[in-house]
Amino acid sequence: MKKSIQFIAVLLLCVTTVYIASGQSKPRYQLPHFDKVQLPNGLVLYLMEKHDVPIISLAVIVPAGAVNDGEQAGLASLTGTCLKCGTKSFTKKEIEGRFDFLGADLNTYGSSDNAGLSAKFAAKDRDMLLPMIKEMLVTPVFSDEEFSKEKKLALIGLDQAKESPGAVIGAYWNKFFYGNNIYGNVVSGTVSSLTPLTAINARNFYKKYYHPAGAAIAVVGDFKTAEMKAVLTKLFSEWKKTSPITNAIYHPENAPGNAKILLVNKDDALETTLYIGGAGIKRNNPDYLPVEVINTFFGGKFTSWMNNELRIKSGLTYGAGSYFDYNQKTGSFIISTHTANATTQATIDKALEVINRLHTQAIDEETLSSAKNYLIGMSPPQYQSTDQLAGLLIRMFWYGFDESYINNFETNVNAVTLAKANEIIAKYFPKNNLQFVLIGKASEIKPIAEKYGKVTVVELKDDIGKGF
Repeated sequence: MKKSIQFIAVLLLCVTTVYIASGQSKPRYQLPHFDKVQLPNGLVLYLMEKHDVPIISLAVIVPAGAVNDGEQAGLASLTGTCLKCGTKSFTKKEIEGRFDFLGADLNTYGSSDNAGLSAKFAAKDRDMLLPMIKEMLVTPVFSDEEFSKEKKLALIGLDQAKESPGAVIGAYWNKFFYGNNIYGNVVSGTVSSLTPLTAINARNFYKKYYHPAGAAIAVVGDFKTAEMKAVLTKLFSEWKKTSPITNAIYHPENAPGNAKILLVNKDDALETTLYIGGAGIKRNNPDYLPVEVINTFFGGKFTSWMNNELRIKSGLTYGAGSYFDYNQKTGSFIISTHTANATTQATIDKALEVINRLHTQAIDEETLSSAKNYLIGMSPPQYQSTDQLAGLLIRMFWYGFDESYINNFETNVNAVTLAKANEIIAKYFPKNNLQFVLIGKASEIKPIAEKYGKVTVVELKDDIGKGF
């Protein structure tokens, strides 16, 4: 789950292009047929046949993300990672060895509000790998030894990430913007939160949150639907249905009452990495698509207003853009860029100028049409792989949209009028009480930051969340 154009690209690039026999020169996007089945234990299956190559891709999503971490930041991420660290019947070495030997791909993860697994393998190897995948989801063991190894790697990763402001600014933003809201949880954890974690914590987290009800599996590729349904039903009926688990409660955050700045000090920084933004939308907002259209010309492509002003015209940065960072229940809007220390103020001023332009300058038809054509043209025929389609189906399940989003995409994009565009800008694109996260040399940029609001200074060497 930077995100607005990347996320919509994933969705659009995942579809099959078909030409309607009506003389139209442009392709329309139609999602291939799929079956949706719910097992008695609550697990949802998506099955889509695709026979052009002998490949099968599988994606799983479970409501076991970092929103449930509480005080144990990083636990959901480690638990997800350790799904492949050994099961009732297979050691980690056996799992990795089989997937490597067969040339198959495997990934397990825990993210902000979900966790899961993805795999891609030759269709002929289905019966060798599906039972192993089933055990990773249903009977993982979380051995003390393997958990300790993964925790050590996670701690090393945290230390290395601090050398790259771009790798950590997203976590700082979430913690600063959402605060004690569950979406402020630091997905990767911190040194102080990861250090005391043990395999027992992972076992307890798994037991509490990894259940078939609320989870889904999408399988796309070279198989017969009836046969695959029978195989998966037999395998995953062993995943026992339990009493409903209530995930961490999301409390809608209040709109910021004033502009605030988090300044993360990195003494050796030669440039400032920055986010500017405010409240966004959740993915199933009915205005999701019009919002994406507007953001495309504002900051979502290379020729956007934001990149044009900050890079092409002024040379203040090598790149600037904006995106809506969507979660299942909320989201934020972010302008992202970086610049030399000496041009920090000029860069911020220019970004604010572009925001003001969006709200005060009338949008013309040429600008709007260019954005719409850009989105419509993002999905050429070669983008229709099994893993892209499996990912799309899983996102449809998680975010609560259906195939009409794909099938009616071109029509709905073209339906965004100038009047609708202005309505969307006023409603969803923040301009007042903006929030800032800056990572750079505080001694040089704090006086600049104070021009825009109340400044809180923390040290990059400290845990994310300490001091604010």
